Amino acid sequence: MDARIGKTINDALASAGLKRAGGPAHGVAGIINHALTQAGLLRSPLPVETAALDSASPPASVAATASAPEAREKPAPPQAAADAEAGEFVTCSFASDTGTHAYKLYFPADYSAQTSRRYPLVIMLHGCTQSADDFAAGTRMNALADVEGLLVAYPVQSASANATRCWNWFRRQDQGRDAGEPALLAGITRQIVASHRVDPRRVYVAGLSAGAAMAVILGRSYPELYAAVGAHSGLPYAAAHDVGSAFTAMKGRSFAGAHEGVVRSPPTIVFHGDSDHTVKPANSVLIAAQVAGGKGEKPALHSCSEGTASGGRRYTRRIYHDASGKPVVEDWRVHGAGHAWMGGSASGTYTDPRGPDASAEMLRFFLQHTS
Repeated sequence: MDARIGKTINDALASAGLKRAGGPAHGVAGIINHALTQAGLLRSPLPVETAALDSASPPASVAATASAPEAREKPAPPQAAADAEAGEFVTCSFASDTGTHAYKLYFPADYSAQTSRRYPLVIMLHGCTQSADDFAAGTRMNALADVEGLLVAYPVQSASANATRCWNWFRRQDQGRDAGEPALLAGITRQIVASHRVDPRRVYVAGLSAGAAMAVILGRSYPELYAAVGAHSGLPYAAAHDVGSAFTAMKGRSFAGAHEGVVRSPPTIVFHGDSDHTVKPANSVLIAAQVAGGKGEKPALHSCSEGTASGGRRYTRRIYHDASGKPVVEDWRVHGAGHAWMGGSASGTYTDPRGPDASAEMLRFFLQHTS
């Protein structure tokens, strides 16, 4: 390979935070392989002659997505049999003034419409380019639903609403109550609660990236509907107002309107990799501040602990109290992790199997709260 080409690739990767500038250039495969290893996308370096470009997917086009481009983690060995689903995963639809919207709904193995039991419900909002099946596979939430006994719904963003299927968290018309995508998603939630044996006091919403940003909006806009929120690699409420400010917010440099209003959000659990170059972890800091402190006030730290996940990633967990002393935010910072669902399965995209199990921790947090 021409040394100038190698240097160009090396410098480009360095600017993205994937390789130190000035390193040697030993071929396209070697440079990319080394960069992916540094970014935590490979468990160990591959031989230069076998390194391939499909070890990571390229970021989505800035012009097309108008939201968070996401990187695919290198698949780990298949998950154990615990990932097997025993319930039923069905395709459903919700009709509104804006048309018909699809979602998938998972019923746990022990679900019965003939008993008096009421089941918790978790709404899961996928990230850009993902589908309901992809997100369900990557998070393993359906298998956990069988263990915990709850329903899980996966609304599907349409390509007509966003070219790369991102939830439009950055648009003013999609950041409030009774309008836009928040109203649509709240409508889906209410339909499920009304049609099935769901406990209306135990309804939760979680998401990844653009889905996490929309989950935060839903919690803020419908606090009576969602008892708790899970935000993985997401952004705070009203962090942007258009495409340009969206990318600025994602890089952690500005949060336009993020401190507007004094509406109290539901208790929130946050996950974020501290090496996330797509959505900077400063965004999660502000999510915590909004939930626990109101108008941008610094939340009160209650406790801080550190640990190592079974896959090897270290993490720091902080719990924050609100002004009344009630614990309302659990903030997990995963060290060395990028833009991916922690503890996820390689059967889905945008997962990091080496991190702590975000799905299990979210369910634990959710089930402690009722609306």
